[in-house]
Amino acid sequence: MLTVHHLETSRSQRILWLLEELGIPYELKVYARDPRTRLAPAALRKVHPLGKSPVITENGETIAESGAIIEYLVEMHGAGATGDLAHLQPRPGTPEHRRCRFWMHYAEGSLMNWLVMKLVFASIPNQPMPFFVKPIAKAICAKVQQQLVDPNVDTALAFMNEHLGRHRWFAGEHLSMADFQMSFGVEAALSRSAQARQCAHLQAYCARMQARPAYQRAIAKGGPVVMAA
Repeated sequence: MLTVHHLETSRSQRILWLLEELGIPYELKVYARDPRTRLAPAALRKVHPLGKSPVITENGETIAESGAIIEYLVEMHGAGATGDLAHLQPRPGTPEHRRCRFWMHYAEGSLMNWLVMKLVFASIPNQPMPFFVKPIAKAICAKVQQQLVDPNVDTALAFMNEHLGRHRWFAGEHLSMADFQMSFGVEAALSRSAQARQCAHLQAYCARMQARPAYQRAIAKGGPVVMAA
């Protein structure tokens, strides 16, 4: 049986959503973050040398990285999908295929870089440090966020919002692999930026995603997607 090694409030939630959509039986092993550092536990290194999540195992094979896992699941289990899932991997050579490929790469290659930086710089002032250093650290982090991180997050939000004003899903009119890959970044961006309330198309997209029964089943099993700020 396929096993998902799932870290709470992490990107592996999108793997659970895809599995629920495909109706694939799987075993779920949930790992808690360190309550102090919020990092993944050392136990995940026994599954994969990087010690990160998501990781899946099936038929003696271990696969890491969200994009690789999504492509594997669609290739191995999604070929006969019908209805909403018939276009998980759009036909090569079509505009939908090119858009799907772009968003599959954009999710981790561009979007998550800024979202991770935003989380890191927001958390640094809350770390233990000498009292006289804290005001300096807070001021530096605030300046980096204001001048570098937030403008790039806002640009990403505006870019996604404009695209979703023209397309129902990221690849076009049908759900595709790109939506699963983008799902975590979308929710993280909407939860972290004041600009989010101006992004009506992105908000509507997120609502469509969250309304899907398979998405709701994934949340019930794996827990919330984004940890509290």
